[in-house]
Amino acid sequence: MRLPPFLAVRDSASAPDGAPHQGRRSFLRQLGGSAALAAGALGATGCRSTDAQRGALAQASFLHGVASGDPLTDRIILWTRVTPFDARDERPIAVHWQLASDRAMLRVLASGELETGPERDYTVKVDALGLQPGHTYFYRFSAGALHSPVGRTKTLPAPDVAEVKLAVFSCANYPAGYFNVYAAAAEHSDVDAALHIGDYIYEYDSTGYACGKAKELGRVSQPANLLLVLDDYRRRYAQYRSDPDLQAIHALLPFIVVWDDHEFADDAWRDGAAEHRPAREGPFALRRAAAMRAYHEWMPLRAPDPSNQALIYRSFDFGKVLSLHMLDTRIIGRDQQLDMDSYYDAEQCFDAAKYRADVASPRRQMMGAQQLEWLENSVASSPAKWQVLGQQVLMARMEYPLPVAMGELSCAAYCALQTQAASDPDALSADQHAQLGAPRLPCYLDSWDGYQGERARVFALMRRHAKDLVVLAGDTHNAWASDLYDDAGHPVGVEFAGPSVSSPGMECSHPGEDHAGVARMMEQLIGPLYYAQTSARGFMLVTASAEQVRCDWHFVDTVTERRFRSACERSLRVLPGQKRISELASLDSLASAA
Repeated sequence: MRLPPFLAVRDSASAPDGAPHQGRRSFLRQLGGSAALAAGALGATGCRSTDAQRGALAQASFLHGVASGDPLTDRIILWTRVTPFDARDERPIAVHWQLASDRAMLRVLASGELETGPERDYTVKVDALGLQPGHTYFYRFSAGALHSPVGRTKTLPAPDVAEVKLAVFSCANYPAGYFNVYAAAAEHSDVDAALHIGDYIYEYDSTGYACGKAKELGRVSQPANLLLVLDDYRRRYAQYRSDPDLQAIHALLPFIVVWDDHEFADDAWRDGAAEHRPAREGPFALRRAAAMRAYHEWMPLRAPDPSNQALIYRSFDFGKVLSLHMLDTRIIGRDQQLDMDSYYDAEQCFDAAKYRADVASPRRQMMGAQQLEWLENSVASSPAKWQVLGQQVLMARMEYPLPVAMGELSCAAYCALQTQAASDPDALSADQHAQLGAPRLPCYLDSWDGYQGERARVFALMRRHAKDLVVLAGDTHNAWASDLYDDAGHPVGVEFAGPSVSSPGMECSHPGEDHAGVARMMEQLIGPLYYAQTSARGFMLVTASAEQVRCDWHFVDTVTERRFRSACERSLRVLPGQKRISELASLDSLASAA
């Protein structure tokens, strides 16, 4: 994630129904750590077991919890990892799995056994088949007499479902703070699935991005080095999945995931990354392959093509309410990002005409032709009212006035000129009027603004099939809501973009300034932008029905303390056929005390 220079973010050095709120949150955190507790308790009683049981107990434990993902109406992926007690023991481990209709695991509906070992980092992935639409199930794993925590999951609904609710996350940086956002989301028991739309981990070394409080919080990155090879990525996933809040949310909800750049390297594209130096770090293809392999091992993902790990775009139909199309805008088809600095000549004159031509070039690809064809076919055949794109980077236009983009005026100074022009235009000089009349430039070139030809093709296919479009985005660490327009100015749909789980946002770019004022400044500066929140960590709760798609932005008040408060700050919606954001008649503020 690389914002324009003038906006760059700088581094800052399951409970029973009706359980009390505080008890539920405590229970969720305990659930996340229960695997380690169970391993210790069972190990202590191993002397009373049979010889066979003692061998199994001595071999492995469940330290990384359980997870489920990629639900369909009749199947779902179940995941866990077993940790050998002796890292030198590379014998395969037999793992038994069960799926039941009750949390006590008394009514077992399906079960099986498989082996895992070091070749897949001791991860286990099961595609449980023969399930019923819209049903809640419970599952667990065992190795010998040792059981994993019990997880809860849910299949996709039947076609006649009336409402669908999704929790949307992005940008979870372990050293930047606690995963309080996951704990806050787990309070919502009526969510159908969780979407993680990128930056599930970060690849930096232990002195890298957003690590200023890591030692104080006990969250120093492991391994300490920059992630480059398979073992590096595996160890980083293991550290993240040791977090009790992340374990708890995985144990409560099925996840639908897609990667962004930090699962690989900052500002990754098809054949490289902004901060990857082949002369120092080796071929990017090897690093990419290692990152992909670890991602598929550690995530509850059903690979569309097991022979091609780069292919992860796929669709999920939530009845006739919404079709969710998870896109890969990062690795499989993306051309290298343009560099704004390269458009200055030796005299430091900016070639705006060439710049505009290049960002709008129809040859530049974000998704690639094969993925774009798949998306068109998926949209055309979808029976759902809403077409939802789950993807990584901002699709809305985030263009800045030329004086701001060129550093002649700050954002605040430009907004002050706009305000003055509205109240007393005669007080402005000719130069100031010229500044206000200057054209706008796209500056966030890692987003769809840097791939405008590909964006136009996506908008065109949505208009061809007369679909209602909602785009979900992450990546920037801030919350945004924007209307989407094609090049001719026709409304196409809306975009709801979520804040980060823990990575710092624009508050680091504007130290000492009023946070609400910075957000309002961005709303004033950027035409299609309807709402911004640029200083808090949180998640989106997206609720879809035939009547509307509503987005609630929930935020926590801290990620550097274990005790926190969470609240819904803003709720917006889009109505069928309108293709524009609208307000709700009343906004319910949902607050909860930690």
